[in-house]
Amino acid sequence: MTRVLVCDDQALIRAGFTTIIDAQPDLEVAGECGDGRTAVDLAARLRPDVVVMDVRMPVLDGIEATRLLAGAGVAQPVKVLVVTTFNLDEYVYEALRAGASGFLLKDAPPAQLLHGIRTVATGAALVAPEVTRRLIGRFAARIRPPQDAAEDTPLTPRELEVLRLIADGRSNSEIAAALVLSQETVKTYVSRILTKLDLRDRVQAVVYAYRHGLAD
Repeated sequence: MTRVLVCDDQALIRAGFTTIIDAQPDLEVAGECGDGRTAVDLAARLRPDVVVMDVRMPVLDGIEATRLLAGAGVAQPVKVLVVTTFNLDEYVYEALRAGASGFLLKDAPPAQLLHGIRTVATGAALVAPEVTRRLIGRFAARIRPPQDAAEDTPLTPRELEVLRLIADGRSNSEIAAALVLSQETVKTYVSRILTKLDLRDRVQAVVYAYRHGLAD
């Protein structure tokens, strides 16, 4: 059973999400709240598997709440799925940088919300690689270091090749074709990269690649 914390400042939205989620045999709502500060407090107490987080909320917005729940340095990060009415690249980018594992719009059909929760719960990123690259690439100048930091990475040359292709928006099958490897071998490389760099998913790998001057 995947336990979900729903955080949105609109009671009607919370009620709708709760109804949809609780109707699933493999999902249950562990709690709900209307601001980011309460979300952080409830997550610490309830330890949900996934937090469904709005962006614009009182007391503490969803981006800052996400950073406190899943950002760099958090000892026990919680998986966060950001769901918002605002279809702005800036919000998507900031949410992913804060540690969110996925991003959906509130007008998405219920099936997409449920798919998003289940996807994030497994540890996978919800945002497609090509979308991730477009979003982060748009803000690359802001996060790229002043000098190339590629020499600081603990990755092997082959792992660096795979990371660059991940940052280029390639799927595992496309990486396999480009490097003449099996998909299983590529999966192994991706897993090693995430482990060595202490990253949660491919979204964070793309951010890492840009921040260390490994992506164009």
